[in-house]
Amino acid sequence: MPLQRRLPKRGFTNIFKKDFALVHVGDLNRFSEGDVVDVDTLRNAGLVKKIGDGIKILGDGELKVALTVKAHKFTKSAQEKIEAVSGSIEVL
Repeated sequence: MPLQRRLPKRGFTNIFKKDFALVHVGDLNRFSEGDVVDVDTLRNAGLVKKIGDGIKILGDGELKVALTVKAHKFTKSAQEKIEAVSGSIEVL
């Protein structure tokens, strides 16, 4: 029997996995009140290096300024925190 059939098979590679760039809500406090935060703004601020399949905003941290955030995905807690300070979200 060949060696590759005798050795155990290990692991799994998911070829359908989406790779999002992650940004925390607390990191958005560096922008001014009323700014529009989109892909280019996040890249210029140094929060995102490689975009991949899109940008996902996570709900870690506290937001103190009202912003208009444009991203591909939002967690439920991030959406609530942005809207709690009179901000708005836009799904790309």
